[in-house]
Amino acid sequence: MRAQEYLRRFRRSLVLVLSFVIIGLSAGVVLAISTPPRYTASTELFISAQFAADAPSVERSGARDYARQSVDSYAGLMTSSLVLDPVIHELWLDTTAQQLSSSITATGAANSPAITVTVSDENPGQAALIANAIGRSFTTVVAQRLERPIGARPGIVRIDTLESAQVPVRPSAPDSALIILLGGAAGLVAGLLVAAIRAARDDRIRTQAEAEEAVDEAVLGRIVTPRSSTRLRSTAGSAMALRAEAVRELRTNVEHVIGGARASLVFTSATGEADSAATASDLAIAFADTGRRVALVDADLRRPTIAHRLGLDGDLGLTDVLTGRSRLSDAVQRWGAHNLFVLAAGAVPANPGELVSSAAMAEALDDLRAVFDVVIIDAPPAALVSDAAQLARQSDGVILVIATRISRMARVRDTVHRIDRAGVAVVGAVMTGAPAAGRGARARRTSRRHGVVPTPMRTPEEINA
Repeated sequence: MRAQEYLRRFRRSLVLVLSFVIIGLSAGVVLAISTPPRYTASTELFISAQFAADAPSVERSGARDYARQSVDSYAGLMTSSLVLDPVIHELWLDTTAQQLSSSITATGAANSPAITVTVSDENPGQAALIANAIGRSFTTVVAQRLERPIGARPGIVRIDTLESAQVPVRPSAPDSALIILLGGAAGLVAGLLVAAIRAARDDRIRTQAEAEEAVDEAVLGRIVTPRSSTRLRSTAGSAMALRAEAVRELRTNVEHVIGGARASLVFTSATGEADSAATASDLAIAFADTGRRVALVDADLRRPTIAHRLGLDGDLGLTDVLTGRSRLSDAVQRWGAHNLFVLAAGAVPANPGELVSSAAMAEALDDLRAVFDVVIIDAPPAALVSDAAQLARQSDGVILVIATRISRMARVRDTVHRIDRAGVAVVGAVMTGAPAAGRGARARRTSRRHGVVPTPMRTPEEINA
């Protein structure tokens, strides 16, 4: 896949990416709102050495060193049950020392005799009470148990409160802005990932450039598919104005391809996603409107639709001609007041592939070409059965019908290769379901403005050369 094509497909997913970002932001907002606020209160304790006034300098220096070295071990003591059990008892807390320790942090700065005790709680007043109670309990534990004085000599370490905990005014968590921002970032990453995967795997044909790349021929027409078309009307009908204009443009381009000579064209699609019968019928009517004698053949003996579409009797048709039950002249029906004659499919046979590739089929097509100016043949999907390739050998060219936003590039390319191997050219493509306005219409106008015309049909000798 070319980089430009990949980027073009990726840009189509910008709405998807934006949706993921909005979902991420929304999830962040919900999480920020639903997370209960927590408040933090801190108290700062100072660790110092104490000694007698007449103590020698060596004793004083040793006491100071001991006090500094005790800071790290004392910080770890803050979350022990030795300190927290008295706090729980004093404040009548409904918790255990282990549970309470998860909301307490004690840190000592490097080369500093101070310890900062921080308590987090959903109640701001409770947080301050616990922090100050821990300071008192720790001072008592150190003074009475860890550094208990010996005789008349005071303990070496002294604990002082530098700053008592104050009741916090604002919550410290959650950080709503950060949570929402992270939610949006997560949505953006997820959206970009999904868009990248989608761009790599989605090879549906959406633009004229992609269709021409898949077929390696010009797009002869872009036809708007009406919402309801169980029975076609003449292309001059006002209700079909947009489609009629597109079909007339298709007719003009096909006339350039066939060069005004008599020709037989096979209409098919890749896997049946495009309604080739509707396109073939419309083009046949458009040719008949110009005064040409046109034969429309429903060669889709598996799922025939043209007779029903045109409101004709489908009981007698191509199957009867190929099996010898009817003459070709008896099976052909005239449609309306036009020079359009329709050969319906007839009854669905048990062996459609054999009938289509038979000598009787070749003879019937030769007879039609001898009488009519244009013979248009609707065939089954070329990528599913071999009928279209067999019919292609007996025609002058194939027009591939592509369903916009549905037909896939790989399938269309495979279909073109199948037809090429049959020794017949794909002379062009028709895009159905194309937008009536917007980018597609602008592309058509631009093509006409710059004189872009389809390539004339090549002969089988030129294809095989």
